[in-house]
Amino acid sequence: MSFFAIVVLAFSMSMDAFAVSVGRGAAMGRPRFSETIRTGIVFGVVEAITPVIGWAAGVAAARYVSAVDHWIAFGLLAAVGANMLYAAIRNKADDDTRPAMSFAVLMATAIGTSLDAMAVGVSLAFLQVNIIVIAAAIGAATFLMSSGGMFVGRLIGERFGRIAEGIAGAALIGLGSSILYEHLLA
Repeated sequence: MSFFAIVVLAFSMSMDAFAVSVGRGAAMGRPRFSETIRTGIVFGVVEAITPVIGWAAGVAAARYVSAVDHWIAFGLLAAVGANMLYAAIRNKADDDTRPAMSFAVLMATAIGTSLDAMAVGVSLAFLQVNIIVIAAAIGAATFLMSSGGMFVGRLIGERFGRIAEGIAGAALIGLGSSILYEHLLA
């Protein structure tokens, strides 16, 4: 696999994490630098691990993973998206008191947005590739995109925070529904 193909793959795998991070950064108003880095690390590490898991599963386990991955992705993404929509809609007088994204919600979001990378990992098992290089590239791209997304969200800030969080929540539900729809039709 060429360097260019690896870069395109890495950034493609990180786009959903970027969208979630933009919404979350905007919803938090002024996320701390540590929260931004934590988000990038969690998304990057999870996104780097999942293609390795998929690759290791290989051909033998592909039918088991593909039988349920769309339901898992849909469930996680819809739950996190619904939570984000609820947070965007609820009436709260002081947005500065909103807590940071809990680690459990952050992990669920990271796992939900990285299941597509697991499927890519399964497909990479059929190719002669260095999965460690590809996984590291995906993790690094996702770290950059997630951290950058939090900063972009910070720029649009409090004024658009609820709208951005609502859009990100709806996008997660849409992404999960799209994954489910594609797999059920196939």
